[in-house]
Amino acid sequence: MAMLGNLGENLTKTMKKLVGISVIDKKTIEEVVKEIQRALIQSDVNIALVLDLSKKIKKRALEEKPPKGITPREHVITIIYEEMVNLLGGEAPGLDIDVKPYKILFLGLQGSGKTTTIGKLCRYLQKKGFNPAVVCTDTWRPAAYEQLRQLTEEMQVPLYGDPDNKDALDLAQKGLKEFKNRKVIIFDTAGRHKQEEDLIAEMDTLDDIIQPTESILVIDGTIGQQAGEQAKAFSQATDVGSIIITKLDGSAKGGGAMSAVAETGAPIKFIGTGERIDDFELFDPARFISRLLGMGDIQTLIEKAEDSIDEDMAEKTMKNMMSGKFTLVDMKNQFEMMNSMGPMQQVLSMIPGLGNKVSKEASKMTEDKIDGYKVIMSSMTKKEMENPKLIKQSRIRRIAMGAGVEESEVRDLLKYYNNTKKTMKGIGKRGRFGNNSMNRMMGQFMK
Repeated sequence: MAMLGNLGENLTKTMKKLVGISVIDKKTIEEVVKEIQRALIQSDVNIALVLDLSKKIKKRALEEKPPKGITPREHVITIIYEEMVNLLGGEAPGLDIDVKPYKILFLGLQGSGKTTTIGKLCRYLQKKGFNPAVVCTDTWRPAAYEQLRQLTEEMQVPLYGDPDNKDALDLAQKGLKEFKNRKVIIFDTAGRHKQEEDLIAEMDTLDDIIQPTESILVIDGTIGQQAGEQAKAFSQATDVGSIIITKLDGSAKGGGAMSAVAETGAPIKFIGTGERIDDFELFDPARFISRLLGMGDIQTLIEKAEDSIDEDMAEKTMKNMMSGKFTLVDMKNQFEMMNSMGPMQQVLSMIPGLGNKVSKEASKMTEDKIDGYKVIMSSMTKKEMENPKLIKQSRIRRIAMGAGVEESEVRDLLKYYNNTKKTMKGIGKRGRFGNNSMNRMMGQFMK
């Protein structure tokens, strides 16, 4: 998993080592705890927090007896999981839109990714059946309105703002009037710093005018432990209801930002996990830690699939796969569905059994291979796509020339197709789809 740098990879290695140990004694527990400490400190998690977490894990692992039916090894893994979930705030709070209009006031420092995050939240709300509207009250940054206009126009989200009006309070009042019948209104504000007294005062007045249902603070995940100080400073100036942490797609400081914010007691509701508009998810500590430890997150994977995939196409493709009537048309549909769910590494990290096994380089290679396969298939005729048995040497030569690739690459595609068809036919006969089947299918890409 790309987010939080190498933290997920390091923790997965520790879990693997634990799974391979036959005897769980004091020495083993101390070694595992040391490795967890090292991984967390490298990800900028506060040392005092790391030591506190270590003590809790060690104490429970040495003193608690495993429940019936659970091995000592499984019990230690469960303790590590539970204590890390507690570190990040326990249960997921979610976004409970129960009044109309539900007014969300966005706060944050300049450069925290606030405006982009508004676009991401709009897309998230649209998928949940809401039709949000946005009001731009940022009169300090010249390009603020234009950036919001481009984001909202693309998603057909209504926007109110006036780049010539430099009165943020007036803009807020007019925006409220404009969208009074909307279910959700999101207010963008000027990025500020805790030392900018004028902006802090403006924020207080905006709060009085808008009377937000919820104030969301956006924090840049790359700043590490400083995130906690930011959260505290904003909380002193206004009532911060929740926090969104952005840029968690590659920074080694992400662990520091998340743990520091969790320590303030303000709930993290969403996280930004990449540059795409859909790289945004509800923050659930239990699911997040499950992925971080390499245990997968099948529930989020299912939700992503439900949000991204054409149900009729998916049902038809699955029926063909299970019945053995699987064609290159079905395989191309399968690739399109995989692409629509997000970056490959992010998707693979949610599959139990794969977790963090697949490196960033390997998942990039997989994406490139799928893109190459799609180019090759675009050079095939409709008959060839529906009946791949027709593709012999002369057709392979023509397809390769049309796609601008080597003939061996066309054969590689056909080999992948035949292996996938064989795997799916076997699953159809057995009536089940296990992790080993998924691993075999994905493993073909890594060769």
